[in-house]
Amino acid sequence: MSEHRASIAWKLTGPNFRKGHFSREHTWTFDGGVTVPASPSTTVIPAPWSNPEGVDPEEALVASIASCHMLTFLWVAARQGFEIESYADEAVGVLTKNERRIPWVSAVTLHPRVVYAGDKRPTHEEEAQLHHAAHDQCFIANSVKTAITVAGFSD
Repeated sequence: MSEHRASIAWKLTGPNFRKGHFSREHTWTFDGGVTVPASPSTTVIPAPWSNPEGVDPEEALVASIASCHMLTFLWVAARQGFEIESYADEAVGVLTKNERRIPWVSAVTLHPRVVYAGDKRPTHEEEAQLHHAAHDQCFIANSVKTAITVAGFSD
């Protein structure tokens, strides 16, 4: 079908790799040429070995889920005759430990705020159906075992 690539680059900086005294800062470069500074969360690896200004993998996962849901929602809404003026979300991911005591992003809650344009406006039930269809068709949601809910519209 298609391939999606990202290049990851890291170089040793720090006084002692074997003792964990090294920076985990790195970069992500995407096929369009954008390079993003990345680092583990300071809640996982404390500064100075991490940088809170970098995107951490967990928040990138949350952003990917929210972005995919939004893009799929826009497509589904357009196909059903709705016009969207804006869409914003404040997605929240929760890190918990699994049965093996390994942390994982176990849940993501989306908080979409959709502003409609035009004459056709969905009822609450129709909007819930749009979000349900977006979830069902989202590539990322279909790729992860993380529980994904849409605040105000979940079953």
